[in-house]
Amino acid sequence: MKNNLKIATLSILFTFIFNSFLFSQPNNLLTGAERTTNYLPILRGKNIGLVVNQTSMIDSIHLVDSLINLGLNVKKIFAPEHGFRGSADAGEKISDSKDPKTGLPIISIYGSKKAPDKGDLEGIDLLIFDIQDVGTRFYTYISTLHYVMLSCADNNIPLMVFDRPNPNGHFVDGPILDIAYQSFVGMHPIPIVHGLTIGEYASMINGEHWLGMNKKCSLQVITCLNYNHSMVYNLPIPPSPNLPNMRSIYLYPSICFFEGTPISLGRGTNKQFQILGAPNMNAGDFTFTPVSKPGAMNPPQLGKLCRGIDLSSLDERVIKEQKTMDLSYLIQFYKDYPEKQSFFLAGLFFDKLAGNAKLREMIQAGYTEQQIKDTWVPGLNAYKQTRKKYLIYED
Repeated sequence: MKNNLKIATLSILFTFIFNSFLFSQPNNLLTGAERTTNYLPILRGKNIGLVVNQTSMIDSIHLVDSLINLGLNVKKIFAPEHGFRGSADAGEKISDSKDPKTGLPIISIYGSKKAPDKGDLEGIDLLIFDIQDVGTRFYTYISTLHYVMLSCADNNIPLMVFDRPNPNGHFVDGPILDIAYQSFVGMHPIPIVHGLTIGEYASMINGEHWLGMNKKCSLQVITCLNYNHSMVYNLPIPPSPNLPNMRSIYLYPSICFFEGTPISLGRGTNKQFQILGAPNMNAGDFTFTPVSKPGAMNPPQLGKLCRGIDLSSLDERVIKEQKTMDLSYLIQFYKDYPEKQSFFLAGLFFDKLAGNAKLREMIQAGYTEQQIKDTWVPGLNAYKQTRKKYLIYED
């Protein structure tokens, strides 16, 4: 299994490296973590906790190793969804452990425990949050950010966020979350595509009093240098096991809804979030069979021949330049699905992803994509005004 995991990880990394040549990437862009001179004087002499995963890198060196090599007192690692090394399945329980390289304790903050508690923070002077986000409300790292900020506020621990570019930061779209549907895949009244970096989002959490009216996290953002929201940014490391390349990241805001349906998104294949299908679909000319593999040990429709469509040849630049969510896949699959009464899974996880029941109800009622999107406009206009208050970088 370890060898299989290594092979899978190397395969995904190779895909990302190859993919980086498809777009030009600014040579002078620096992430927050790379701007060491901006934060080293602040960290000297402090006991530090790190909220990090496999994306927390400075060039080819993990932030944990980099800070230790710089003589800083790193005491604990806090691991979000997918774990410290980023190889766990979506939703898989992450257990506390030790980092074999440094011997540091790794404390899971995914599952029943969503943030460091008072005991975890004993002896910690400052927390650092450095995780690559993909810019959507249902990607759970921003939910982890919320709970980390809340824990910091409750325990008087300052938080430093090392900012990173948002690969979907070039547009804002989707329905605003109805707080009645609040969950770990949707914490705040924002659209699905929020158009903020993780640092900007942290400032919004504080500024909009989402921690509670009387709570505020002592926050410092180490900003990116030479970045703007319209810039192409190719992620050098997969942000999670089933987003293996930039095409999957650009498609993710539009097709993640299928997680609340019987339709497979390609987990258990090598085209995760780039193919769609199900065993009982009559439409589509592409077939695939999900199998158990690292990062998708029990994928939807495991071992079943699925029929649907292949999006893996779509031009990434074209997807990016659309600057909008594409609901056509969702609407068409609902129309083509032979058992419409079971298209939306029991428990209505779909509604949690959408942040409301209206999207499902409009699809069921036969609304067109444009009719659905027209209902989003008032909420999006109001959100965009709020967003302006927290922008660090130009659009």
